[in-house]
Amino acid sequence: MAYTEFSLSDIAQKFNIGNKIKLLFTSVKPVNISDFLKKSLENASTLPIRSEKAKSEWIVAPILTELRNNNNNFFTIYSGDTLNGDEKSGLKGECDFILAKDIGTFDLNYPIIQIVEAKKNDIEIGIPQCAAQLVGAKFFNEAKGVILPKIYGCVTVGNEWIFMVLENNTIFIDTKIYYLNEIENILGVFQVIIDYYKELLK
Repeated sequence: MAYTEFSLSDIAQKFNIGNKIKLLFTSVKPVNISDFLKKSLENASTLPIRSEKAKSEWIVAPILTELRNNNNNFFTIYSGDTLNGDEKSGLKGECDFILAKDIGTFDLNYPIIQIVEAKKNDIEIGIPQCAAQLVGAKFFNEAKGVILPKIYGCVTVGNEWIFMVLENNTIFIDTKIYYLNEIENILGVFQVIIDYYKELLK
């Protein structure tokens, strides 16, 4: 199997990791966007962005770059890299984006956020894939002796964003969908997540 082949039922059966829906972020402080990101998204709105590749280049990557700039390069961004969590269990495959704690190495270390671009412009399609990648990140980190109480994920189709977290052998899926026209709130949610890891990975 690969990450794209998992269902939520597969994850529950193979790894004893269930799933629930709940509101993940009850208090989000909007983050003002820079002129760079504002212009990037304005440019994106004038283009025929239909493919996942186009969305990643014109929408997702600029947002992640903004987040990285806002946090003094606390994390690094991997695009299209393979995450080998546990090959025997099928937890291996290419990931759209992996955010990892930046420790100055070339190799992937400390994956903390998985970002999946859902296919067919259907955000729900990406949820099982993201869930599998969260489990893969858990296995990957633990093999390196890194225990993280929470590993976050996000599924997007460019215009819609939904967040997830793996905690205590349960994948919690946010009941709230964030939209690109509220980009300040999307950045706010990401900032809550990054602040959590700043405290955890000092």
